[in-house]
Amino acid sequence: MAVADTQQAHSDGEVEGRLSARGRLILFTLCGATFMTGLDFSVVTVALPEIGRDLGFASTGSLQWVATACLLPTAGLLPLFGRVCDLVGRRRLFLVGVTLFSAFSLAAGLAGSPGLLIAARAGQGVAAAMIAPTAIALMTTAFPEGPQRTRALGVNGAVLSLGFVLGTLGGGVITSGLNWRWTMLILVIIGVLVLVCALSVLPKNDVRVPVRLDIPGALLASTGLFALVYGISTGGEAGWTAWTTVGSLVLAVVCLGAFLRVEKRHVAPLVPLGLLNRPTVKWSGLIGLITLGLCGGTTVLLSLYMQDVLGYSALQTGAGFLAEGVAALVGGIYAARLIGAWGKVGAMAVGLVVQGLGTAGMFFLPAADGLVLLLITSGAMGFGHVLTVVAFITTMTSGLSDEEQGVAGGLSQLPQFVGAIGTAGLAAIVTARTDSLSGTTTQELATLGGLHAAVLTAGGICLVGAAIAVALLRRPVAALG
Repeated sequence: MAVADTQQAHSDGEVEGRLSARGRLILFTLCGATFMTGLDFSVVTVALPEIGRDLGFASTGSLQWVATACLLPTAGLLPLFGRVCDLVGRRRLFLVGVTLFSAFSLAAGLAGSPGLLIAARAGQGVAAAMIAPTAIALMTTAFPEGPQRTRALGVNGAVLSLGFVLGTLGGGVITSGLNWRWTMLILVIIGVLVLVCALSVLPKNDVRVPVRLDIPGALLASTGLFALVYGISTGGEAGWTAWTTVGSLVLAVVCLGAFLRVEKRHVAPLVPLGLLNRPTVKWSGLIGLITLGLCGGTTVLLSLYMQDVLGYSALQTGAGFLAEGVAALVGGIYAARLIGAWGKVGAMAVGLVVQGLGTAGMFFLPAADGLVLLLITSGAMGFGHVLTVVAFITTMTSGLSDEEQGVAGGLSQLPQFVGAIGTAGLAAIVTARTDSLSGTTTQELATLGGLHAAVLTAGGICLVGAAIAVALLRRPVAALG
């Protein structure tokens, strides 16, 4: 966005973080895209069994590629598109991403075979990698640093979480009442609405950086992240000692290590190491990985608890996440006020403490009649998680020039996808503990014991993350103001 557009954003009116009519339309558009991608990652999960039966997937393992095929390209291509949006223009890449996402969603909804569906899901993943960094970059340049930007990021964080929760609930409703294809076709409708709004309200003057693209860095980063997320996502089923898992993780380490070496020498690096080494970027990124990885992983465990221990149906399980979704929405709405009162680091630390205590409190979930405690603890986790997300993204994108916002936007979204390591780690704890208890109790109680061990671990890590935020981010963030 040009300087004139930034000044216009200021002049549109900011009274203690309140947004003007034009600002609300821009935020509605960008959050619509965020909601669409968040919905996509969860709505299809509930529909997987019906998809498998309808399209004739050979096995559960092959069916999982319906979800994984979308995740892998998104994670692998985020850094690339974070830089590309600065080169070609954020508005332009955002429009291309939304258009492609809508087209591939239509292709997925009409797919007649497993291969066509997986290919369309991969296309959705590529498009999501275009949308995620550009939406954040457009947001951070449309709204000036301070209460207005924090409010915008808070609403965006709440909408992302709401998209996940409504996707889980809506997936059950749509699959039960209509057909699994509507889980994809609903994304087409949302995508068209977002596209129409974007063409109308997003400023047409883009920030463009006239530098050549770092091709070696892009290839190494994409390959490394793709291999990392692949190894993490498939390791639980294939086995952590399987050659595919070990090979993927080794390839990830080699490529990402080589990427850092290449970036030191390139005149126009994909991710400037000076930016990556900023305390507000690297430590906020770590906090983001903790909160996103452990909240996502714990949410998966709660689904396991409701279905395998409490015996809930898919629709009841979706409804069981409502407290988490509502609390996340409240957290996003009030995040700007809390960050204003406590500061970025204070809000980050408090958010992680609340998330940690809520998660650790799940240790007391019983084998029957656990709904009330489930709602309380998952609500606390959702509130603390969104507050932490808003605080870490605000911190990561503060004090940067407009030319750096695209790269920073991509980096701020990366923990959401690399956070699959949290799900894999917690799943490994559940499996190990469940196996150790299986010989002495029922399968339901053994599974519950595994869940208890995992949530207690996740809660403890969140509390450690809060201490890291206070110890390593307090001075740098204060210096930025």
